[in-house]
This record gives sequence, structure tokens and C-alpha cells, in this order.
Amino acid sequence: MQNPDLTVDNEARSSGRIQRANSLAGDVYEAIFAQLMSLRIPPGSRITVDNLVKEFNVSHTPIREALGRLEGEGLVVKTHLIGYRAAAQITRRRFDELYELRLLLEPAAAAKATAALDEERLATLREAAGVMARRVGKDERLRYANFARQDAIFHDKIMEFAQNELIRETLSHQHTHFHIFRLMYHSRVTEEALDEHEAILAAFAAGDAGAAERAMRVHIENSRDRLLPAFE
Repeated sequence: MQNPDLTVDNEARSSGRIQRANSLAGDVYEAIFAQLMSLRIPPGSRITVDNLVKEFNVSHTPIREALGRLEGEGLVVKTHLIGYRAAAQITRRRFDELYELRLLLEPAAAAKATAALDEERLATLREAAGVMARRVGKDERLRYANFARQDAIFHDKIMEFAQNELIRETLSHQHTHFHIFRLMYHSRVTEEALDEHEAILAAFAAGDAGAAERAMRVHIENSRDRLLPAFE
């Protein structure tokens, strides 16, 4: 009988080994998410539930729950009578549009958020930025997947503190960070972004709205430039 108390340890999530713990569906989600972000599951490829059942040694139910969650995040597509596929890679046009949108909205939001920050909110942003745990763990694929999520949370928290829910919802709905991180699996993407997060945090800590706006603009422009080679 399948043990319902399984989990993924930190070194196993991207390799497909599931071990004991609390939330099975959540752990299966993390394992598949890591494979999608590190391109072990290539964009557009078929995702077979039976294969994942064998790979993770779990039942169909947590696999389907995890795939449903990934579908909601735009990373997996389900087609009637066909099954699941990894979402196709974003096009160059979509990429350009996403970065144009981000440059219009996020630098101004960073400036606005500066005035609303207190020590508790600043601590929340420091934790979300991923700077404190930047070299934790030996599994590069897992670190990359974790940073993709941290980056999304960091930017979302800035939008929350800027107190414009329409802008926040607009950016969140695009699942921007997950899609752009799938363009290129490379440690440079995370290490340079973490340096830029530190610059944004420094501006926040100084209460300098202008510096926060500039640091966010540089971060987004550099992110765009780092990922452009994926289209060459």
C-alpha cells in the first residue's frame, strides 16, 4: 500500500526521488516544478501521469493535484482527451511585451513602496529576496527553481507594499517570473539577480525612493539582457 506521508527532500526534488514527510501533493508539485524550471521537462513536451507515478513512486492522485496547480500557474497545459504538456516557451514578442510592461510599472512601484516600509516589512523583503540563502544547497537545479519562486515573491511583495492591487494582480496573472526563468537554466541568472536584489534592498533600507526606482529599473533591464540570448 502507498504510504500517504511522503515528501521530497532538498536533494531529491529535481531528481525524482520522493521520501517521507507531510504534504505529498505539495512535495510532488515541488519536484515537477523544479524539473520544469531547470528544463529537465522541456517546454512543449508531453507529461505522462503514469511515468510520473513510476518516477516518484506515488499514486495518481497527488500527481494530478500537482499538475492541476501547475496548470493554474500557466506552466502546464491540459488538453481534453490528450493529457498534459509543459507549456510552450514564451515567444520573443511576448518576452518584449512582458519587459515593457514591467519597466512601466515596477520601478514606480518600488519608489512608492519605499514610503510604506517599516522594519517588519523590510525584514519580509530581505527574506523574500533570497540573498541570505543565496548559496545554500548543492543541487543547482533545485536552487534555480527555488530562486524562480523567491524572485516572484520578492517582486510581488514590493507590489503589495506599493498598495496598488490592480497593478499587482495584472503582473501576477502573467506568471512572468516562472516563464522567463524557463528561458535559460544558468547560475548567472540567479547570482547576478541576487546582487541586484541587494541593491534594491539597500535603497529600501535607506528610505531612498529615487534610488529604489533606479535599482529596480536596472534589475529589470539586466534581467531582460541576461535572457535575450535564449532567442538567438
